[in-house]
Amino acid sequence: MKISGVDIRPGNILEYEGGIWKVAKIQHTQPGKGGAYMQVEMKNLQDGRKTNVRFRSADTIERVRLDTKDFQYLYAEGDMLVFMDKDTYEQINLPADLLGDAAAFLQDGMEVSLELWEEKPISVQLPDTVEATIVEADAVVKGQTASSSYKPAMLDNGVRVMVPPHIGSGTRIVVDVYERAYVGKAG
Repeated sequence: MKISGVDIRPGNILEYEGGIWKVAKIQHTQPGKGGAYMQVEMKNLQDGRKTNVRFRSADTIERVRLDTKDFQYLYAEGDMLVFMDKDTYEQINLPADLLGDAAAFLQDGMEVSLELWEEKPISVQLPDTVEATIVEADAVVKGQTASSSYKPAMLDNGVRVMVPPHIGSGTRIVVDVYERAYVGKAG
């Protein structure tokens, strides 16, 4: 589906110069002289490159629809991760770097969504939040005010997050996967 250069929005998936790009940021600019244009910051979903492109309103670009399919994470095998299609029980191996920093939050049996382009997986979406156990938490410094004073803590998956002072070692908490931030105690 072709769209005009000024209709590009963050989150759009575009086909540009033979690659698949996800729009990160846009800025509409109307200079005093000449036509308006859209400054678009994009990330290549196949190799991770970033670029800035200027699209004029007369330019058209192909917008891509990705297929989303539910998979279940099974296990890690070296630097590859094994996922199973929940419909066909077929297993696929994907490189861990396709997930980036979020890979640390994968748990056995976790349900994830794979975005496919022409039957090839190009990104993996984890749930926004996961439960994790704190294995090590720093002691509270006496005299700190109770409001907005957080302390560092280590989770069972090796990720460090900042938690409120009353959270101690052994506590199960909910963590935002993409922000790596404390959300609350696990219910």
